[in-house]
Amino acid sequence: MVTSVLPRVESLASSGIQSIPKEYIRPQEELTSIGNVFEEEKKEEGPQVPTIDLTEIESEDKEVRERCQQELKKAAMEWGVMHLVNHGISEELMDRVRKVGQKFFELPVEEKEKYANDQSSGNVQGYGSKLANNASGQLEWEDYFFHLIFPEDKRDLSIWPKIPSEYTEVTSEYARQLRGLASKILSALSICLGLEEGRLEKEVGGVEELLLQLKINYYPKCPQPELALGVEAHTDISALTFILHNMVPGLQLFYQAKWVTAKCVPNSIIMHIGDTIEILSNGKFKSILHRGLVNKEKVRISWAVFCEPPKDKIILKPLPETVSETEPPLFPPRTFAQHIEHKLFRKTQDNLSN
Repeated sequence: MVTSVLPRVESLASSGIQSIPKEYIRPQEELTSIGNVFEEEKKEEGPQVPTIDLTEIESEDKEVRERCQQELKKAAMEWGVMHLVNHGISEELMDRVRKVGQKFFELPVEEKEKYANDQSSGNVQGYGSKLANNASGQLEWEDYFFHLIFPEDKRDLSIWPKIPSEYTEVTSEYARQLRGLASKILSALSICLGLEEGRLEKEVGGVEELLLQLKINYYPKCPQPELALGVEAHTDISALTFILHNMVPGLQLFYQAKWVTAKCVPNSIIMHIGDTIEILSNGKFKSILHRGLVNKEKVRISWAVFCEPPKDKIILKPLPETVSETEPPLFPPRTFAQHIEHKLFRKTQDNLSN
């Protein structure tokens, strides 16, 4: 069977088109909320994504440590997303991660195509663009590179970029350090729920089974950014998601029934609480709806690392300690794979009914 291959978004963007193909134009009800991202980012009024300083997250001083944990807890309960600063990952390493990813995307499209994934056969690792597999046939203004980066014994290095040559070394070091940060955060969130420190880590697969998947999102300049989205509104299925970006704004969060644009905070890592932790905490910690805007002037690149439980080995459901007579379980028991299926099914239903 021959499937029509759509051009990469990068190729479309650099072809000189003045108007975007109809598959990229969002539905009318969405268009009213898409503004100029640079103007949106400058807004000082209204709610802002919280910034959490992790300097004291493991302080010997109990009072100081608890103050830090409480700030993390408040952000996780109210927003489910935050800018982490003083997170322990050096600015130098973050810059190197950005540099190697950017260098890969600067390669000619035909060079990148050597790493193309094959979504129809279920092989999602590699270079790709979104396929119009939903009922509305909608496409997003982005190309990406997706691969598993931790645990090291589960990686397939054969599909990792060979150019630039330092890609594997830099990305592997970042993965190791991010895995350590994930443990720190999971410990603090466990304590915030009144659980044993290692509980959430254990519930999402522990050292052996928690998977870190990196998706480098490449959003080319868009001739009609007011009509498109880089990534459509969604919540993350992960336990936690950590995001670096190239300091070009784009991330928006749906907070109190309005789209709020995240500021670009130097040396920060954006962290999302994903559905997995929302389920385990019985909704106490939020998995927030978010999307990505695009723009005419600057390419935006983000590095999202999804920390995911194993697909079938663990049943995700609210932990007994988070449930009571007044707070019954909000989510039925499902494996991670079943949760993904359920979301896809619901999305298909929504598209069919629109």
